[in-house]
Amino acid sequence: MRADARKNRDHLLAVAGTAISEQGVDVSLRDIARRADVGLATLLRHFPTREALLDALLRTSFDQLTAKADELETSSSPEDALVSWLRDCVAWTTEYRGVTVLMAAAIEDPESALHASCVTLRAAGARLLTRAQDAGLARDDIDGTDVFALVAMLAWLGDQPSLAPRADRLFGVVANAILTTAGDDGP
Repeated sequence: MRADARKNRDHLLAVAGTAISEQGVDVSLRDIARRADVGLATLLRHFPTREALLDALLRTSFDQLTAKADELETSSSPEDALVSWLRDCVAWTTEYRGVTVLMAAAIEDPESALHASCVTLRAAGARLLTRAQDAGLARDDIDGTDVFALVAMLAWLGDQPSLAPRADRLFGVVANAILTTAGDDGP
């Protein structure tokens, strides 16, 4: 890709990220193009569908969260790695309003542009969970799909204005429910 085309693409992604953070994943593509000071045709040339735009925008974050899981796997205790990664995932998913609905749908749809990234992200969480389970530090009756669902649930709380103030406390409740060694103080 030419340097100027790459610059335009990166600019569109930055503007889209801001728009989605403010208005959610259903923000108008026309609005994104207007904010980026380009025509809709230019946006669609780079990203022919909303899902293609979201895939490009979210894949970098998914890759970062997957890399974070790899790093935590070797640098932290099993329970600290799992809780830290969960906290990072929840924080990230609340950054982009409405993304959890897309992630839940994409993981079930192999044809989705987001499918591979979601599967990779779920696998990263599953590895951290399995590591904690193998150490006897996490419940053995949950799996990576459950962890993925818990991230979505906790992120959903953050999207609800009346429940958002409870999100951090409820994160601790969920983390304590996952860990078998959690004390009264929680993670």
